[in-house]
Amino acid sequence: MFLDELPQFDRSVLEVMREPLESGRIHIARASHQRCFPASFQLVAAMNPCPCGHLGDPRQACVCTQAQIQRYQSRLSGPLLDRIDLQVEVPALPADQLTSPSTGESSAAVRERVLAARQRQQARGALNARLPGRELEAACALGSDERAWLADVLTRLKLSARAYHRVLRVALTLADLAGESRPTRAHLMEAIGYRQLDRLRGTNTEPKTQENI
Repeated sequence: MFLDELPQFDRSVLEVMREPLESGRIHIARASHQRCFPASFQLVAAMNPCPCGHLGDPRQACVCTQAQIQRYQSRLSGPLLDRIDLQVEVPALPADQLTSPSTGESSAAVRERVLAARQRQQARGALNARLPGRELEAACALGSDERAWLADVLTRLKLSARAYHRVLRVALTLADLAGESRPTRAHLMEAIGYRQLDRLRGTNTEPKTQENI
């Protein structure tokens, strides 16, 4: 499911997605009847950084007030953001980069790496997104130093228990993509770095690099 201009949707519509995003099912109750339906889906959404769309754009100044920006961004609740694993800023590309030949990996090469990572996950008995908590912890096998570091980051960024497990899932997937047996601190840092909206909610100023975490 792709939702463009995410904050423009009615908040009640967004909040009702929390259950299927978490469990892959949706419960509907009407009078004395209750039904449960499968509702597993991948959510992809896009939004502007502010109402005018130019916050942080070096080419054009933002005309929004701080109150307008805060009101716009607060349309997305914390519990909903908790369930969005990858929150990534995509800045506008300069014209010369847009018109330059692509130097990235081919889709075929990426596909092979993704298939290999998926096979590693299936060998554990489930994809990382569906691993139960205890099995997820066992697969990550974090050392005491990594656990202490991660606990400090979670406290400073005010991340929830749900966000913690989702960070572990993303870090484990990064390790799978790299062909490594378990996540390293670098994978954990990258996974946390992808939760940009959570980081903005949890701190007064946005960290400029992953080394700030």
